[in-house]
Amino acid sequence: MLIEHLSRQLRERDAQALRRRRRVLDSPCGPHALILDGAARRPLLAFCSNDYLGLAADERLQAALAQGARRWGVGSGASHLVCGHSRAHEDLEQVLADWLAACLPGATALAFGSGYMANVALLAALGDAQATLFTDKLNHASLIDGAQLARAEVRRYPHGRLDRLAAELEACATPIKLVVTDGVFSMDGDLAALPEILALAERHDAWVVLDDAHGLGVLGAQGRGSLAHFGLASERVILMGTLGKAVGVAGAFVCAHPVVIDGLVQAARPYIYTTAAPPSLAHATTCSIALVRGAEGDARRARLCARIEQLRTGLAAIVAERPRLGWRLPESRTPTSRWSSATTRPRCGCRSGWRRAACGSRRSARPPCRRAARACASR
Repeated sequence: MLIEHLSRQLRERDAQALRRRRRVLDSPCGPHALILDGAARRPLLAFCSNDYLGLAADERLQAALAQGARRWGVGSGASHLVCGHSRAHEDLEQVLADWLAACLPGATALAFGSGYMANVALLAALGDAQATLFTDKLNHASLIDGAQLARAEVRRYPHGRLDRLAAELEACATPIKLVVTDGVFSMDGDLAALPEILALAERHDAWVVLDDAHGLGVLGAQGRGSLAHFGLASERVILMGTLGKAVGVAGAFVCAHPVVIDGLVQAARPYIYTTAAPPSLAHATTCSIALVRGAEGDARRARLCARIEQLRTGLAAIVAERPRLGWRLPESRTPTSRWSSATTRPRCGCRSGWRRAACGSRRSARPPCRRAARACASR
């Protein structure tokens, strides 16, 4: 029965052009990708990577990873709370807290194996029966899943509708209120209105849970992310950042008030019951952050801004040349540029058409048909 049930679901996905397929990359992460196509290696231009600063294949980080493996070995050997928390992990957490101190005064950091794990751990641990979560409807899937696992009441507000958020906060009776939002929305590229959201949080004694996976390293002074972009600093923000995008390595972290971090150490099950990431990755990430927050990071961000402008100029020309297709290109100043049509049917041929043009881009699973192209500093 199980195989028949799953086969029927797969056929339904095929009929809607929604079946996911993996591409096998046969080259390091970079703008020029080699994809295995049968026995052949097909060259493509990659517009779907989130290696925003072009550090994923940097030779200095390769050397740092090897150095970390020689110093700390390969595996961590246990969870962080048993004997898997090495000095490499501790150093990374201290560097992260120092990097973000201008935006999160007095905060400490906690490292996780992935952004998905961090968001699920964060919301499931903090969202107890005394809490209400207020989440933007276009938040990342990991925030949606974390909210579903929480015991808190969950209120979803339409994307960017702060009037609806304000009304929900006004009507809320629970003692703990958590406003949950992406900093940069991953498929649309637009920024959350963080100054207004933080003002609402302060007015209603709420906290802001900020997923800044696509802002960290890209926006603001020293690449500190969305908060720095808006010139914000607050102890009310609980920030989740990832280390496999602009930072170019792997993993994630939560940076927040020390009591919040200690609460996660005590109650966040995905943190407690999993083996710590290899310490060599922590060592390489610490080396990468030194590049991201320094003069080289500034230069790479400037180059990224030029690539964003180049990409959007080219996309705008494509949209203008084909008005009958009904494509739209909303405003975005981040590396992600989303363009969409009013119909869901172009999905089926859209990806194959881009592959014939020797390009790769991301496709949203949400209708209407959307595609998101990403600019990177290495392109």
